[in-house]
Amino acid sequence: MKISIIIPVYNEKNTICEILHRVQKMNIASEIIVVDDGSHDGTREILESYRQQPLFRVLFHEKNQGKGAAIRTGLQAVEGDVIIIQDADLEYDPREYPNLLKPIQEGVADVVYGSRFLGAPRRPILFWNMVANKILTLVTNILYNNIMTDMETGYKVFRREVIQGMPLRAKRFDFEPEFTAKILKRKVRIFEVPIAFYPRDYSEGKKIKMKDAFEAMWALFKYRFVD
Repeated sequence: MKISIIIPVYNEKNTICEILHRVQKMNIASEIIVVDDGSHDGTREILESYRQQPLFRVLFHEKNQGKGAAIRTGLQAVEGDVIIIQDADLEYDPREYPNLLKPIQEGVADVVYGSRFLGAPRRPILFWNMVANKILTLVTNILYNNIMTDMETGYKVFRREVIQGMPLRAKRFDFEPEFTAKILKRKVRIFEVPIAFYPRDYSEGKKIKMKDAFEAMWALFKYRFVD
């Protein structure tokens, strides 16, 4: 089973080398696809040094389009059997990969979400972000008749065939609700596993804003009725 890891990146010069080191250190990836989404803080120059390294495939957007657009670019280039989405900051720990992959390897799931709300360790900050996450997850469960705990998690792992023929249009942080809505409508087997979470605050470079919560809410309702 070949594993591809997609890493969308935008202005992460302080963390990009460390996260790439941590991902590579896990020694499970057949390829690591890094998509720079128009960075202008020096991240692109750092990534240039990885272009000739084995295992890495580095792609560049000429201008910033959003996280969803970067993920979609990565999905178009992917060659592995199983795909892991990995953020370029240090909020999500690649040491979680074995637990995230286990349900797929055991044949009981096609998609695995790493849940930040199933009791694993986490840094206790950003109360209102947590509230927004829980509201969006509740709405997801109501609209799609499910019992998820963390729709908005950045750790999504899935078999490649899950997205074959699936239209994905998200450009920004609405990737999470669009992807979730479409796999739930398709009755894909989904599992959640607890993950440790190390959130950063806005002074440390966190990018998601409250307006993204409203866009996510709209996406949940929209994709309930259209594909």
